[in-house]
Amino acid sequence: MDLSNLKPAEGSVKRQGKRIGRGQGSGKAGTAGRGHNGAKSRSGYSKKLGFEGGQMPLQRRVPKFGFTNINRKEYQGINLDTLQQLVDEKKIKDTVDFDVLVGLGLAGKNEMVKILGRGELKAKLKVSAHKFTGSAQKAVEAVGGEVVTL
Repeated sequence: MDLSNLKPAEGSVKRQGKRIGRGQGSGKAGTAGRGHNGAKSRSGYSKKLGFEGGQMPLQRRVPKFGFTNINRKEYQGINLDTLQQLVDEKKIKDTVDFDVLVGLGLAGKNEMVKILGRGELKAKLKVSAHKFTGSAQKAVEAVGGEVVTL
C-alpha cells in the first residue's frame, strides 16, 4: 500500500447531488430546476391519488351505484367436509362448539359461524353454531348427530 492507491472505506463517502437553489454560480439558481410556475414548482406539492392533470378523474366520471345494507350480518362459512377432515385428523371428537372452532382458527372470536352443506359427514357430531343451511342440518341429523343453534 502506498499513497497512489489510498481509498476511503467502502460506504463512508457519499456522492451528494448538486445543491439546488444556492445562488447563480451553481447553475441551478432561480427556479432551482423546477421550471416556471405550476403546482410542481411550489413547496408542499403532492399529487392526489388518481389525479389526471386537471382532467376529470375516472372515479368522478363513473357514476355511483349500488347500496350497502348497514344491518347486514356476515357469517364465517364452514363446510361439512372441513368438519369431517378435522374428525379424520382427530382434532375434534364428538362435539363441535364455537370455542373449538375459534381454537382451531376456523373462525374469529367476534365472528358468527354458519355451517354449510358441501361434502359429506360420516361422524356423529353435536354441532353448535349461529346458523345452518338446510342441507347441512339434514346431513348432520342423518348420521345421528345433533344441531344446536346459538
